[in-house]
Amino acid sequence: MTAALFVPCYVDQFYPHVAVAALTVLERLGVRVDVPEGAACCGQPSANAGFGREGHSTIERFVDVYAPYERIIVLSGSCAVHVRLHAGEVVAHGGRTDDAGARVAERTTEFCSFLHDELGVDRVAELGAAFAARAAVHIGCHGLRGLGLAKPSELQGRPFDKVRALLGTVRGLELAELSRPDECCGFGGTFAVGEPAVSVKMGRDRLRDVTLHGAQAVVSTDMSCLMHLDGLARRERLGLPMFHVAEVLAGDARAR
Repeated sequence: MTAALFVPCYVDQFYPHVAVAALTVLERLGVRVDVPEGAACCGQPSANAGFGREGHSTIERFVDVYAPYERIIVLSGSCAVHVRLHAGEVVAHGGRTDDAGARVAERTTEFCSFLHDELGVDRVAELGAAFAARAAVHIGCHGLRGLGLAKPSELQGRPFDKVRALLGTVRGLELAELSRPDECCGFGGTFAVGEPAVSVKMGRDRLRDVTLHGAQAVVSTDMSCLMHLDGLARRERLGLPMFHVAEVLAGDARAR
């Protein structure tokens, strides 16, 4: 199997080291990975701002670039949800005669989902990652409720958490138990622009829960969430480093 790694635009521009860490993890686990050029965005920002039709050419381009691949691994829960929900629309809106959009939607998965569901925790443990720290885990809302990375607290049923299972393979890493483990960080993309006061209040509440339980770092599935939390943490001088799961598994995380 040849997989393609999709690096979201904000990761490419602000956190390229996270993309390098993800590529490192996948290659160490024996996955053949391409990072194709030509699709810088999945189209989610336009759609979330209410301009889905205007941004349709973006996801159409995404489908064109990623259609040849058997697996598309995305470094963002929200981007993965957007592609899975909307790539199939390319057939109708683009006048295509094939089912490339539907195939791309079906083959798209988020980074942690791919590691947990398709490679397995035992194989991830072979990475031998180590990170001596007490960390809080933050799963972005799209990954939690849209992709099923863990059981949301509002639902009944057997508990599961794919992200914590992956991080459980990391030597020396202690996971802090938060009072509200799946609370939103307040970012929400354009929500943070349209409702900045509410967004900041939600982020500060999230950080208060993190620091209350003695976490020395925050580990997340989404750099967009960490971008928001990191800005607030720096403003309040909390000295709280933020890491993507890929950085931890690649051995690139260091507590400060």
